[in-house]
Amino acid sequence: MQSGLREALKLVAVTLKEGGAPFALTGGYALWARGGPEPDHDVDFMVAEEDSAATAELLAEHGLDVVQPPEDWLFKVYVDGAMVDVLFRAGGDPVTRERLDHVDHVEVESVRMPVLTATELMVDKLNALEEHACDLGPVVAVARAVREQVDWEVVAGRTADNPFAGALLFLLDRLAVTGSG
Repeated sequence: MQSGLREALKLVAVTLKEGGAPFALTGGYALWARGGPEPDHDVDFMVAEEDSAATAELLAEHGLDVVQPPEDWLFKVYVDGAMVDVLFRAGGDPVTRERLDHVDHVEVESVRMPVLTATELMVDKLNALEEHACDLGPVVAVARAVREQVDWEVVAGRTADNPFAGALLFLLDRLAVTGSG
């Protein structure tokens, strides 16, 4: 399945690049591109909310299977059974084009593409923690893998209102992952 996800990642990235709208690889595959463990569920891209309809149309025009699920913060693209989520809201907030300025251009599976910074990825990962999604184990593994690439002070500041993120940051401090333990 991972080879199918990688192929979907490349196909969607190339199509988005050719379309010219700002986008970035996010989620598990963005962390994988930075040294984290490889995900096995889906690929995530992020686009500005104002570009989401045009982006969905672009992908559909290129023959990709674009589906609007009940959730109102993303749409899905299927490539030979592999699922790609295209997010235009994160943590309940609309994604702006300015948010997509926080990227590095990284070669992922031989395709150079914008990838959110490790700091942005960890902010999103920690802010997604809540009482129904609070398994810290996988997040610890990811944090350890990308720890040198993260500005942990920024992460702490931007997740300060989330008690689950605070608990994880405490643990990461104690494990000497953040450099402040």
